[in-house]
Amino acid sequence: MDLTSEDLLRLNVLAVNADAIRINENTLEVFGLKGDKEMKAQLHPTGNQDRYIKQVREVLASIALNSPGGYPVFIQRWTRTGQVESTRLSSLLKLAEPEAVMAVVCSPGLSTELARLAWWCEPHAEYARRLLEQPEVATGALGPELAAYLVEHLPFETEPQMMLETVRLVLQPGLIDDALKQRLWNRGRSTKSYRVGFLETIPDDLPDPHPPHYALEAHQERLQQLADKNNAYALLLMKLLHSTGQTFAHTAADALTRPANQDVATALFKSVGHYYKCIRTHQDELRKIEEIENLVDSLINQESGPLQELCNSVPALQPEIRAMLFLAHFDDVVLTPILSLTDAVGTVMRKKIRPVSEPLLANLSVILGRKLT
Repeated sequence: MDLTSEDLLRLNVLAVNADAIRINENTLEVFGLKGDKEMKAQLHPTGNQDRYIKQVREVLASIALNSPGGYPVFIQRWTRTGQVESTRLSSLLKLAEPEAVMAVVCSPGLSTELARLAWWCEPHAEYARRLLEQPEVATGALGPELAAYLVEHLPFETEPQMMLETVRLVLQPGLIDDALKQRLWNRGRSTKSYRVGFLETIPDDLPDPHPPHYALEAHQERLQQLADKNNAYALLLMKLLHSTGQTFAHTAADALTRPANQDVATALFKSVGHYYKCIRTHQDELRKIEEIENLVDSLINQESGPLQELCNSVPALQPEIRAMLFLAHFDDVVLTPILSLTDAVGTVMRKKIRPVSEPLLANLSVILGRKLT
């Protein structure tokens, strides 16, 4: 099927003059963007509309990329891996092809101008997430617009991993205000994937802070004396007993009640391990709870060092110290032996991970100074 001469002429004008092109297949309109000015060409199909639109895209590809057969197949294969740096990215935005736009938004080091053009071409949630993964885009003028779009469409997202990823991305500095942040936090009461996004991104600035641990006041002076000597264990223990650490532990325990799937559970466990890892002494992967507990015992039983200085100075906090050491050597690798044997999600998955989730909850309970169920 050939294009009408009128459509062919207008497409050539758009392809030469526009910086980006998109097609509205419902209204059969082709739009071009040059700077802030938008141009439009109405299509006049002479037969099947889908075949006509395909022909339009082939014409655009022929002009922009000298590819008469349409969008190159090899680029389609590479699109989502960011392997099209050598291609002229600006030319891809003239194809009115969603996969070509994806190739642009996945390209490393994307400029803010190309990001603006790509977003004009395809304003969808997946593209917004990819764009906000680019530091230059996230900190630029387009960042807040992308974040606002994602937050608006978040209630319609059905995949827990996408919920988590969206929350993590929009919580980057300067993208949303405190009121919107609080709204996302409140939604996390029923959708725990949201809370995991908070734990990953702003672990020390979580909303609704909890009060300090009841034992902090009694031991703060001695802990501060050790902290002033740069005792890493005392520094972390003080943080965990303060409101910041208590809020993190409470949020992690809350998220642990209903992780939706394996991706969310893995992200939650990883965020916990990252929060406490500054005192981690054993860098090898510890996949069994028994290995972690044995390591904690060996550390506690050492005869000298900053850890022993802490234990001797505040013996009443021995349970909290042990829990701190356990959490410092705990991360998502404990899930590997379990999740590698199942694809379960939801309630079934939560039952299968109890051998590792229950010890995690127990140690978070010690940090919080109360039993959690």
